[in-house]
Amino acid sequence: MTRRFVLATANPDKAAEIRQILGPVVDLLPRPDSMGAVEETGATLLDNALLKARAVAAHTGLPAVADDTGLEVDSLGGEPGVYSARYAGPSATYADNVAKLLGRLSGREGRAGRRARFRTAAVAVWPDGRQEAAEGDVTGWIAPAPAGHGGFGYDPVFIPDEGDGRTFAEMVADDPAAKHRLSHRGRAFRLLAERIGG
Repeated sequence: MTRRFVLATANPDKAAEIRQILGPVVDLLPRPDSMGAVEETGATLLDNALLKARAVAAHTGLPAVADDTGLEVDSLGGEPGVYSARYAGPSATYADNVAKLLGRLSGREGRAGRRARFRTAAVAVWPDGRQEAAEGDVTGWIAPAPAGHGGFGYDPVFIPDEGDGRTFAEMVADDPAAKHRLSHRGRAFRLLAERIGG
């Protein structure tokens, strides 16, 4: 049975990835252009995902799905975490954020000092207040330099433990499904689809 939800994200890269992951299981409608930005003021990834989904459900009168994702680096005390998308500032590009991260990790050689995990909180919210949530994570380490031309965000520097030594960006360039099978977002949204009966 296909379920119809409004996709709350305004990030086109993230929207494309979520559509690839959910495929025919969930029918995703685009976020209305009439909606303004939703400030992500939550203390956790789940808080931010719920803020976005609730705002979209209230605006459209339809069920909404949203996520928030953070990269957590052990040696940086969990940075950038909930600030991953704006690590280098409110108008930061993907390249800006990656450059700041690599700068913060300068001098840390080998995998031990560059251990990291991606976490995603994915939620579905209905206009009547019902909600479902799911989380996914993947561990790995931060490469010393970007590699690969696929994906987005920190994909060029994240090497998953369960992979074959390639960054997520290298995996996406060859086969996007390879990343989705291992990724935090793939795991979170597949679990969410099960919970909403998709």
